[in-house]
Amino acid sequence: MGTVPNLCHVLVHTDEGVTGLGETFLGAAAVEAWIHESAAPYLLDQDPLRIEQHWQGLKGFVGMNSSGAENRGRSAIDIALWDLFGKVTGLPLYQLLGGKVRDSIAVYNTCAGYYYARDIPIAGEVSTRNWQLQDGETSGPYEDMRAFLDHPGELAEDLLAQGITGMKMWPFDLWSAASDGHYINSADLERGVELFQQIRDKVGTQMDIMVDLHTNWDLPTAIRIARALREVAPAWIEDPIRTDDIGALRDFRVNAGLPVVAGETLATRWSYRDLLNQRAVDVVMCDPVWAGGVSEARRVGAMCEAYQTPVTMHDCNGPVQFAVATHLSVHLPNAYVQESVRAYYTGWYLQIAEGFPAVSAGRVSPPSTPGHGVGLREDSVNGAALRRRSDLSSTR
Repeated sequence: MGTVPNLCHVLVHTDEGVTGLGETFLGAAAVEAWIHESAAPYLLDQDPLRIEQHWQGLKGFVGMNSSGAENRGRSAIDIALWDLFGKVTGLPLYQLLGGKVRDSIAVYNTCAGYYYARDIPIAGEVSTRNWQLQDGETSGPYEDMRAFLDHPGELAEDLLAQGITGMKMWPFDLWSAASDGHYINSADLERGVELFQQIRDKVGTQMDIMVDLHTNWDLPTAIRIARALREVAPAWIEDPIRTDDIGALRDFRVNAGLPVVAGETLATRWSYRDLLNQRAVDVVMCDPVWAGGVSEARRVGAMCEAYQTPVTMHDCNGPVQFAVATHLSVHLPNAYVQESVRAYYTGWYLQIAEGFPAVSAGRVSPPSTPGHGVGLREDSVNGAALRRRSDLSSTR
């Protein structure tokens, strides 16, 4: 969408004039193609409130158990249908799910900057090329990636002043490309740990520290990094290795000596079942715009509860995702913290959307408006930079 080309929104219209809004992230053009080629012909003339039937009907022949374009598209459509359901009934999403178990949930701040991951990454990679740091230029006071690289202790103090008691950083990405994640030298390892130590030196244990390795490392190197981090006692280490080998992730958990979080890149309950069956993580992270929408994220959360495992909703994408994640986080009994990015919800989210959740005193509550509550701004929808496709044959 416009200045955020990784973002894809879908509007599902009804003949009664009610419209639902969905969203997904990464590979927007591929998702758009799948929606118009495969999903739209299926959905035309169907009852939009038969949400579960459509979730099953859009499984397709390929992409059933992955976070590829097919399932990202299905996620966006499922979110749009739940939004439409809320608008038909006049109820917020959390009420449609069965109501709240808490009024609000604590947030932690993912320390991204205003331009982080907004552009299209090379081959979908996770690397410093996605950081998109604006040297000498920011759109506001929260260029938090620059802050965590330069003065993480002061950043922690600033977050605590806003009531935010958790922060996530990923400095080890700086050194993964040099060896394709197979080796980190002692000097670089020490530099990475020192950034976290500065937080401890400045604010002690008032701040929960989350470490993200972005699946950039092989198993022995990820274990080496984790062991070096023990001295700063992080709340968790996230995505240490790729989740295509759950047994290796279990081995990491056994040897790392730190709480492990993974799952944001997985999709459908069947992938999460394998993660849980092998006891590979301490906390499951789920992204509703990748995992299968509201329908599947809710099921994943319930399955985690059956395994006595907490769940946390991923958010480093768009405003609809943030809203949907927050609705799920106040509904699911085993959700305990919600990811947020203050550079986003005080920055570019405001340029394209309205009605998304507000963060206050370190906590977030979902909107009480019908559906998930988010609407796209008219000036954004009608902007010249927006790529828009509204039927099965034309693009403008």
